[in-house]
Amino acid sequence: MAGAELLRRSAPLAALAVGTCALVLDVCSGSLIANVGMFTDLVYAAVLYGPQAAYRFIPRATEVLTVLGTLLAVALIRKPDALLVGIALGLITIAPAWTGVGVRVHRDAARSARLAAERTALLAELDRREAVGAERARMARELHDMVAGHLSAIAIHSTAALSIGEAETSREALAVIRENSVQGLAEMRRLITLLRTGEDVPAATPTLAGLDALLAQARGAVPDEGRFRFVLHDGRGPGPLPAPVELAAYRIVQESLTNAVKHAAPGEVTVRLSRTADGPLTVSVTSPLGDDRPAPRAPGSGAGLVGMRERVALLGGRLETGPQSDGAAYWEIRAELPVESEEKP
Repeated sequence: MAGAELLRRSAPLAALAVGTCALVLDVCSGSLIANVGMFTDLVYAAVLYGPQAAYRFIPRATEVLTVLGTLLAVALIRKPDALLVGIALGLITIAPAWTGVGVRVHRDAARSARLAAERTALLAELDRREAVGAERARMARELHDMVAGHLSAIAIHSTAALSIGEAETSREALAVIRENSVQGLAEMRRLITLLRTGEDVPAATPTLAGLDALLAQARGAVPDEGRFRFVLHDGRGPGPLPAPVELAAYRIVQESLTNAVKHAAPGEVTVRLSRTADGPLTVSVTSPLGDDRPAPRAPGSGAGLVGMRERVALLGGRLETGPQSDGAAYWEIRAELPVESEEKP
């Protein structure tokens, strides 16, 4: 019996089988209380550490064994004292078996709760990483859209001032450089404040009503205004647009004009806004292609196109970029932004 106790964790069913044989021999040769105590521990260990089948079978088997043992004792002894045999069987079999059942139920419940807590923590960590990634992407879009245009104008005008060498041209270029520097610093200051404190400095949200000022800013960013023309065709209709749609359309036009100032050949840059009844808002910006640019092209990283695609994807729209399909020497950026109709009461 003591040897079977050594197997109670590693092989609980084998230990119970050995212990049962030892108990039978012990009862036949004069029972010792120590052997009975160790046998109850083997029953308990078989239920607690055994496989799922043993966990379900052993308690039922002990109940059947106790009933059969009690009936057999009553049939042989035919005295009320025979019930003491049933009580003894119940104490050494049923009691430890159901004690093991209770402990195993609580252990499995604790394990399930621990696994559920680990899954919840993992999901929370994944949500946190996704939220951080989304916020970083949003800040990158805002930083690029608000600052890249100013820096592009500074780069273009400083290049023109260095290459032309005329006093009047240099003075005009320095004025444009200073204006864009001040505006870029203001935007950078607002973003830095937001990143450090989490409190956004109040600023007017851009809308499509400010496209005229945006085109005027693009005209001022070009050193030779006579060789570039910026034209706006607003056909979006009088109906209001949701704020996210207006902001996305404004940023797409802003980035497209920045790209035109940096890379387009001399010619007409056209901005078109159109919308049918209850249809999506279509934003199209075309700029001429060619190598006869009067000033060197400003370097680009492609982050602007990535930001435009992200903005359009957030609204469930579609973005197309590339040369026009009709064979004309124009580069076109075309975005379709769905406009959800507001439900009337």
